[in-house]
This record gives sequence, structure tokens and C-alpha cells, in this order.
Amino acid sequence: MNVLLLARHAQAASNVRDLVNAVPPGEGLSPEGAAEVLALAGSLSGERIDLGLSSRLRRTQETLAGALSGREVPCLVEPLLDEIGFGAFEGGPVGAYRAWAWSHGPADPCPGGGETRVAAALRVAEALDVVLRRPEATILAVSHALVVRYVLDAASGSPPGRHVAHVPHAVPFRLERAGVEQAGRMLRSWAAAPGFADTPSGG
Repeated sequence: MNVLLLARHAQAASNVRDLVNAVPPGEGLSPEGAAEVLALAGSLSGERIDLGLSSRLRRTQETLAGALSGREVPCLVEPLLDEIGFGAFEGGPVGAYRAWAWSHGPADPCPGGGETRVAAALRVAEALDVVLRRPEATILAVSHALVVRYVLDAASGSPPGRHVAHVPHAVPFRLERAGVEQAGRMLRSWAAAPGFADTPSGG
């Protein structure tokens, strides 16, 4: 791999209702999400893409299929690109999970067997290893907000924050190989001694 085009999925029906929806297959795209996919396809029209990757969630697969519509591009499902596991918060309001996440540390177990932020970071780093080993030159990967934000921040040298900054739907971010390698190293280094970047001193 030389270039990774990384995007969050288009708007899903669960996004409209602000519900946690991370267990495959999950809900599909909303009408607005379908329109976002068309815009994504247009923005990528000048890019050569050799492989498409998505998570196991239906919304990422629909986004990827729409973005590559009309092209002969092989697509694979990569579970390492899945949304973070929300445990007991699955199916409930996103705000309830955020309230818990913002008041707990990165290694604290998520109620109901959910994934810690440390475990998620290590999984994302493993996903990047998979991408880096691929022989295709340019890869389009469609994943989820936390995954995309962790990669983008880590590629720029920033560790994960307690508050995950907004990631727009269906917008591709271009990462060269060196940036992807940097992201993997940063996420593993952070996981070994985790502390949120936006935690106040003494907090």
C-alpha cells in the first residue's frame, strides 16, 4: 500500500436517531446517507482505487459499494475496522455512552463487556498493519468515527482524546504510507501508557 483513502460511512438510520448501533450487521444508510455516497463517489472520481475495505457493519459496506459504483474494484470486509464495542450501551442513546466515556479512563472496562479505548486503539493499529501489508497501491477503507479519528490524530502525532472530535460522514482523508505507519506506532505507544490528550492536569 502506498496511499490510504480513509472515510467514515455515510449517515445511517441509527445516526438520525442518535442510537448506538455497533453489532453487525447494523442498520443501513438513511436517505441523506445515500445522497452523501453519491457525493463521495464524485469526489473520488479522479482517484485510481485498487482495493476497497469496509467493516462488518452494513452502513460501511453500502457506503463503499456506492463510492465504487461502476468500477471493477475488489472489496473485502475487514472486522478490525469495526466500530468500538459499546457493551451495555448497545441500542441505547449515544449520549449515555458519551457520558460514561467522558467520565472514565481509557483502560476502564466498558459495562456489559464492551471494548476499552485501549483495546480499540490496539485493534485499529492491527488494522493498519493489515492495510500496510496489502499489495494494492491505493486502498479505500470505510470505517467508523472513532476509528477514523484515532487514525487521523495518530498520523499527525496526537494520541486519542477523551472527547472524540467530530468526523464528517463520507469524506475521504488521504494518508500516505508514512502517515499510516506513524499512526500505528502512535496508537501502540499510547496503549502502553494510556492517558487522554484532552484530560485536564490533575483530572
